[in-house]
Formats: sequence, C-alpha cells, structure tokens
Amino acid sequence: MKALAIAATGMNAQQTNLEVIANNIANINTTGYKRARAEFSDLLYQVDRTQGVPNRANASVVPEGVSIGLGVKTSAVRNVHIQGGLTNTGNSFDLALNGKGWFQVEAADGSTLYSRSGTFNTNATGQLVTMDGASLIPAITVPADAVEVIVNKSGQVFARMDDQVDLMELGQLTLATFSNEAGLAPLGDNLFQETPASGPANVGIPGDPGFATIEQGYLENSNVDPVKEITDLISAQRAYEMNSKVIQAADEMAAVVSKNIR
Repeated sequence: MKALAIAATGMNAQQTNLEVIANNIANINTTGYKRARAEFSDLLYQVDRTQGVPNRANASVVPEGVSIGLGVKTSAVRNVHIQGGLTNTGNSFDLALNGKGWFQVEAADGSTLYSRSGTFNTNATGQLVTMDGASLIPAITVPADAVEVIVNKSGQVFARMDDQVDLMELGQLTLATFSNEAGLAPLGDNLFQETPASGPANVGIPGDPGFATIEQGYLENSNVDPVKEITDLISAQRAYEMNSKVIQAADEMAAVVSKNIR
C-alpha cells in the first residue's frame, strides 16, 4: 500500500522542518544570525493514464490523466538574509552592518570567510580580531596608547592619541557582497563560506551603492521572529500528526484486507 510510504515521507519532511525551526529558536539571541527556512518539493509521480493521447484510433483525446504522487522531499534549507535589528552596546569595537554586506575574516588556513557578526576586539598586538581570534580583513591595528577608536559609516578607522589633536587614520574597512547570498555555506561560529552557488565576492567600501553602512557601538540582532517560529512550529506539529493519521488509516485498511483473506 503506497499510502504508508507516502505518509512516511511526509513525516520525515516535517521532522526536518521541526529541526530547522528548533535551530532558529535556539539562535534567537545569536548576533547576526539569519533564520533558516526548509523548502520542500514533491517526488516523482506514478502515471497510470497519460493525458493528451487518443483514447483509440481516430478517437477523441483523453483530457485528463491519472498521476499518483509518491510523497515529498526536502529540496533545500535556505538562510533568509534580511536585516536584523540593531542594539546599542556602547562598546567602540562592536560594529553593525546596516544593509547588504559581510565582514571579511581570515580563516586558520588563510582563506577568507564572511560574517555579519561585528563583535570585534583587539588581540595582544592591537589587531582587530573576532571573538575567536580570527583577524579582520583588511588588517587594522590599534596603537596601545590610543585613548579612543572611531569608525565612521564609510568604514574609515581612526584613533585619538592622548598627546595629539588630529586623529590618526588606521585603515579602511571593506565589505563583501554576493549575487546569491542564499548560496553561502554556513560553517558555524557566525561564519559563512563562498561557494559556486553564491558566486564570487564583490568587495567594496561601506556606504557605496549596494553596500551597507557601519554603525559603531551597535550589534545586529538575529532576524528570528519568535511569533512566526512558534506559529510554524504548531503548523509542523499538526502536519506531522496528519501524516501519522494517514499511516494509521492505511494500516487499519490493510488489516481489514488481511482478515478477509484469512
């Protein structure tokens, strides 16, 4: 009985959906986190009668066929890259992106990774790094005797020295954008990796057309909406229950057939 296998694919799909929702809720307070959404598509169809063919020689054409679907599959888990709200932290090394763009971070193997989390700090040599110690690209080094660090909306980094009136320019931050942000591969630790699906990184200056501006002293919140996640959770639970009811009904029908055979 195909109904058992079809309903089983539905239960598997809703289990995946539930896991995606659970991860969204777990990361509701993760800086720069982008909520994910499970996408589904129907499986192949078993065609018992094809539409559009003649019923018999020189006769009328069959207007509708008979195609029985074989279930559902998970086709993608898509990260929804929409802007999250900004929270004032008062920390001069916290940087938030307001608009499209990604901070560039140097991985341990020297490759470039990308992040929306602007929780930066300085290491022992004064270089700006992530909370895990990865260096920001391009490298910015803050002098040990700097009394204030200023980052403007265009990504220019300045330091105010105790014995100088003029600001000292430390460098220029750049951002990366992608033609298909959903194609980036999530690695954990708020990091993403370029893939053939995302396309190559387009590097530019903050504030330029198509690039975010930088807000110093702010962090970008997760874009997870708790109300929507709870609503989706209930919907997934109900769909799972309905598929289990189909399995129960199919089992009862098979039991009736078995009893009649005996």
